[in-house]
Amino acid sequence: MDIKEAMVKRHSVRSYTDRPVEEEKAAALRALADGYNKESGLHIQLVTDEPKAFGSAMAKYGSFSGVSNYIALIGKDGDGLDELCGYYGEKLVLEAQMMGLNTCWVALTYKKVPDAYEILPGEKLLLVISLGYGKDQGVPHRSKKIRDVSNVSDDTPDWFGAGVEAALLAPTAMNQQKFRFTYEDGKVEAKPGVGFYTKVDLGIAKYHFEIGSGRKI
Repeated sequence: MDIKEAMVKRHSVRSYTDRPVEEEKAAALRALADGYNKESGLHIQLVTDEPKAFGSAMAKYGSFSGVSNYIALIGKDGDGLDELCGYYGEKLVLEAQMMGLNTCWVALTYKKVPDAYEILPGEKLLLVISLGYGKDQGVPHRSKKIRDVSNVSDDTPDWFGAGVEAALLAPTAMNQQKFRFTYEDGKVEAKPGVGFYTKVDLGIAKYHFEIGSGRKI
């Protein structure tokens, strides 16, 4: 599948089989993460064959099972960390989807395992993304209308509407979709709403917008 198909077909998956992630796929994801880290200043790491993070009561509360692989989203603690993790984390999510792997963004229902990844001074682990072969492909989330999250109208260009439609396919915390895209004088502005992890959600939505519109914000 191509990246637009991956964006449509990707759904959150919480239950995984015991099929291991092939080494060539893990190596490809690590290489992508290394490139994104150089580009963004993040310290994203792929963790494989590590079941402790999702072996706690918190993970069971979040309905996770069979998770032994995940992407650790780590970076320098600061105002821009959330949006960067959302943007570059979703890049890896969609690449994984194109490889036939399933994923789910995870904010709270996992246990930190310090010896599974490296956190340098001044850095923090913000989120993780579960990864593997799902027992199913997940289901589509409920979505707001395009006019609920943008100023799309008969006067805005088609590419803007296509971008917002793509943003509405983005995963968001608690499916809140608290972001807004505005087109004015040829420029697009994207802002987060108020709520948990809305800046992460904005980063994810921005990447989706770029795929759908074919334009950088």
